[in-house]
Amino acid sequence: MTTAVPVPYRVVARWEETPDTATLRIEPVAEPLPPFAPGQFAMVWAFGRGEIPLSVSAIPTTGGLAHTVRSVGAVSEGLYAARVGQMIGLRGPYGTGWELEKAVGQDLVVVAGGIGLAPLRPLVRDAVADPKAYGRLNVLVGARTPADLMAKVETKQWPTAYTGVTVDRPDARWSGQIGVVTRLLDRARFDPHHATAFVCGPEPMIRAAARDLVHRGLAPSSIRVSLERNMGCATGHCGHCQLGPLLLCRDGPVVGWNQAEPLLYTREL
Repeated sequence: MTTAVPVPYRVVARWEETPDTATLRIEPVAEPLPPFAPGQFAMVWAFGRGEIPLSVSAIPTTGGLAHTVRSVGAVSEGLYAARVGQMIGLRGPYGTGWELEKAVGQDLVVVAGGIGLAPLRPLVRDAVADPKAYGRLNVLVGARTPADLMAKVETKQWPTAYTGVTVDRPDARWSGQIGVVTRLLDRARFDPHHATAFVCGPEPMIRAAARDLVHRGLAPSSIRVSLERNMGCATGHCGHCQLGPLLLCRDGPVVGWNQAEPLLYTREL
């Protein structure tokens, strides 16, 4: 069972992903929380500041429990500034996962925008750790600038059928692809009738990627997307994360595109 009281965890490693984003690898001080599945999230406390929801960006079976945080507010700033040895609080796990196990035998298409690669990283690591269970693995990564790219070294090391990286605004040293991440789909190698896609990033990018994947022949139910709303309690009581009939802390954040599409295209929902 999850707990409403934050459990103390200690930061045991920290590394910067981008100038304003860091990953914290953490370990429990005493009794750990139940295991997290890729795609699920925790409410993470910066003591003295408050808590925010963060999806797991690594799990113990493939790299140790970790969260990736971008400094954009008081709580995230406090977590971003945490150093090795510092204590933070966790409660969870909450929400739905990517459910990679349902894609056994299928080609995989992973589409990440910016920090959206963080919740997808444990899924990719699981697929890489068991390559015989899946078909061809494709990883498509996009970011605004080269400085905003996460996991620059790790993405090059993943043994995939295709790994594509693109940026919207290149700098003078960039020699890679330029443009939105959906432009990479034409280079990916997958059978749309035997494939599952996993998409995470800014909402406009999710809509564009899902639209293009459907155009390539994937069924909407074969596309899993991670949605973001303001999560206040993570238990389904406050209603802050409501999206139509869904409470994303409980019914999400990962849902099928067949569920998400009509909701995301309804104005002011």
